[in-house]
Amino acid sequence: MTHTIAFNFEDGVTRFIDANPGEVVADAAYRQGINIPLDCRDGACGTCKCFAESGKYSLGDEYIDDALTAEEAEQGFVLTCQMRAESNCVVRVPASSEVCRTQKASFDGAISDVQVLSDSAIRLSISGEGLGSLAFLPGQYVNLQVPGSSESRAYSFSSLQQDGQVSFLIRYVPGGLMSTYLKDHAAAGQGISLTGPLGSFYLRDIKRPLLMLAGGTGLAPFLAMLEKIAEAGSDYPVHLIYGVSHDFDLVEMDKLETLAQRIPNFSYSACVAAAESQHPKKGFVTQHIEPAHLNEGEVDIYLCGPPPMVEAVSLNLRERGTQPANFYFEKFAASA
Repeated sequence: MTHTIAFNFEDGVTRFIDANPGEVVADAAYRQGINIPLDCRDGACGTCKCFAESGKYSLGDEYIDDALTAEEAEQGFVLTCQMRAESNCVVRVPASSEVCRTQKASFDGAISDVQVLSDSAIRLSISGEGLGSLAFLPGQYVNLQVPGSSESRAYSFSSLQQDGQVSFLIRYVPGGLMSTYLKDHAAAGQGISLTGPLGSFYLRDIKRPLLMLAGGTGLAPFLAMLEKIAEAGSDYPVHLIYGVSHDFDLVEMDKLETLAQRIPNFSYSACVAAAESQHPKKGFVTQHIEPAHLNEGEVDIYLCGPPPMVEAVSLNLRERGTQPANFYFEKFAASA
């Protein structure tokens, strides 16, 4: 049985390979056109040292302490010339994709559906036979080329890939190139290309409670993450706080409710910042983070939203005196 290895390079590019049983990861990468930097292949130089974000693997004992110390191995560092995968793994490579002689993958698809969900959000679904081989880590994004132009825009997946179809939750920006296309010109069957996957914002192995904080269409990557959690399950509680500016910005609430029914220990809440809101919970996300959500710091926090939201949450955590075990965030800004 082969295992899938996701290499996440320092320039944000992610590439996937298959490793055969007992095959050294560096050899599997080289066989599939990715040259992980290495000098010795004997566990002596440390040049191929990477970090295993998730997965099960073995390293054996045929490497020296100068290349990888026991403390580093305990932390999750690996020598890819010694690493043998025993499950699917995610490996962070401290080099660019260019250095490793690989590049972003490109895929061609076609629009299968466009839905205007509100005055501020559009759901775009893309399908195609070629997308059946598209792999990504839940939370990552791709660059979508705007049809009829040479420009592209970055959007996070809002679903997992299923039967060659993926979805995106896109903020509507008046006058925006992609927004204008989707609202005025897009139709089912029109071709569209994707490049990626990209990004270091993705779901890691769940080792403690999770707190997810979404701002506006920053909800998108969490929908994909939650689909993955629904498939794999979680031994720890997961709570999502979804904050928007106006009542009409609240979208995909039905999906969140469905996910809450599928994931036994998942809960969510939504809040609206506008003073005139009719929503029962008003204010900003920071006002609805309860002490229990932070679990005295033994929590992994994921945040996706505009830069002011990221800064506000960071300040709020400092004011509370809370240092989470991990704080992963993705800032986004709309392109005109």
